[in-house]
Amino acid sequence: MSALFVRLQYLLPHHLLCRSVYALSRSHWRWLKNSLIGAFMRAYRPRMVDALEPEPLRYPSFNAFFTRALAAGARPIDPDPQRIISPCDGTLSIASALQGNALLQAKGHWFTLEALLADTAHWAPALRGGLYATLYLAPFNYHRVHMPLAGRLLAAWHVPGRLFSVNSASVARVPGLFARNERVICVFDGEHGRFAVVLVGALFVGSISTVWHGQITPWRGAGARTHGIHRLEPSREAGLWQPRGAQLGLFNMGSTVLLLLPPGVARWDPALQPGAAVAVGQGLGSLLQPVSS
Repeated sequence: MSALFVRLQYLLPHHLLCRSVYALSRSHWRWLKNSLIGAFMRAYRPRMVDALEPEPLRYPSFNAFFTRALAAGARPIDPDPQRIISPCDGTLSIASALQGNALLQAKGHWFTLEALLADTAHWAPALRGGLYATLYLAPFNYHRVHMPLAGRLLAAWHVPGRLFSVNSASVARVPGLFARNERVICVFDGEHGRFAVVLVGALFVGSISTVWHGQITPWRGAGARTHGIHRLEPSREAGLWQPRGAQLGLFNMGSTVLLLLPPGVARWDPALQPGAAVAVGQGLGSLLQPVSS
């Protein structure tokens, strides 16, 4: 069944389906949003005790419920400033080192840093040979994305593409999936060099937003939706620098975050294992040089 599902995805009108989900998830019709939320609660049983509003049906839309904020203190940040923290709740797929410019997607499938970033000249060279982590957000996870390290936003861009599912069956069978799917890339200047956070869209992911640009997808800018990259200008100057743990963006529906670090500045914790559940604020690794106070 998994192989059939993957083959079927090549035939699906990805963006049409996502636009439909986008409209449904933002409906304020009480009967519709309550039906969607109720069905989701029965299917996935998300942990609502951590939410700022723990009562599911009090949310004005399914999207508001799905992208819910956490209660204060629900995700404590590792207090050690040397620690690289998880930018999201989810499942760790891979935490490893790039083989030159190559990243492992799944057994037998590799893709390149240049393909992922869709921008070879400016940003890829600083990240070649560095570290990367791939984190999968399931539908039941908290869907806001946070800063793994303190940093100042240097650049951001939207790369149009397909919207294959990012579940394990698809990741194992669709070559170059993360470099084929629609994605938003944010590059930061940290104390020990540049790092990047890549928010990868997926089937039924109707929206990706950042705190600097607001809603980015579905793409509403000028030009063709499926060609070229779209440079993103911050909608506000204040807050280009964000502390470790601050919110940087959010997803609608489940998806994937890739964290890219430059070479020679950090190491992953040896105990990290693929398939481990991670949470925002949890330490994943450590910087090799002290952070100035």
